Amino acid sequence: MRKIAIYGKGGIGKSTTTSNLSAALALQGYKVMQVGCDPKSDSTKNLMNGMRIPTVLEQLKEKGENLELKDIVFEGFGGVLCVEAGGPTPGIGCAGRGIISAFEKLEELQAFEIYKPDIVIYDVLVDVVCGGFAMPIRGGYAREVFIVSSGEMMALYAANNIAQAIKNFGRRGYARLKGIILNAKNIENEKELVEKAAAEIETSIVMYVPRSGDIQLAENRGGTVCEFVQDSPMVAVYNELAEKVLALSEDSKGDDK
Repeated sequence: MRKIAIYGKGGIGKSTTTSNLSAALALQGYKVMQVGCDPKSDSTKNLMNGMRIPTVLEQLKEKGENLELKDIVFEGFGGVLCVEAGGPTPGIGCAGRGIISAFEKLEELQAFEIYKPDIVIYDVLVDVVCGGFAMPIRGGYAREVFIVSSGEMMALYAANNIAQAIKNFGRRGYARLKGIILNAKNIENEKELVEKAAAEIETSIVMYVPRSGDIQLAENRGGTVCEFVQDSPMVAVYNELAEKVLALSEDSKGDDK
């Protein structure tokens, strides 16, 4: 089982990139599970025909100890298994704690043993790298980390924050940073800006994802380019991204999560 975390600043296109990656991997024959770790709970909507699925926190609140896997794991496009951790009521509680609760419940219900995914992808917000949002890299859940960024200053600042967190946890044998996925915003000298930032955090650009209206076309229909704009050049881009992510990741080889 490959265990991958994809981090990125809110609004940078992290969930769009992750969903298109999951779709590409699924169409290549892999059994994929995507776990949304963002309080907005919209990571998987492009795999679920634009529909929002019930979150782990919502179902925990409603069903308590009667919660079953079928209440929180939903099959989306290409057979991708979709999970949303969820977040607290606005102004009450900690979103990071919500992620921890969701992970603990998935583990308790033996989700990975039962569904046996080939690849698990955690889609994680990086605006705040608190204990909960760092859970995928510090709890042994993910082995490899990729950061989605553009050339925007705040996106690169967020990338630096997560790189520092990975470096701190890396000393304990946890997840490793494998590179930056450049989700282009057509900023002047964008690639050069990101290459420079990547070098400063001792990594590199894994993939350049060009800006394309086809992505928005697909999202307007509630899905990915693999599903709704199959003749788009972006399909090949995400297929190449899938191949590069696989090449840079490793099987978990008996890890406990």
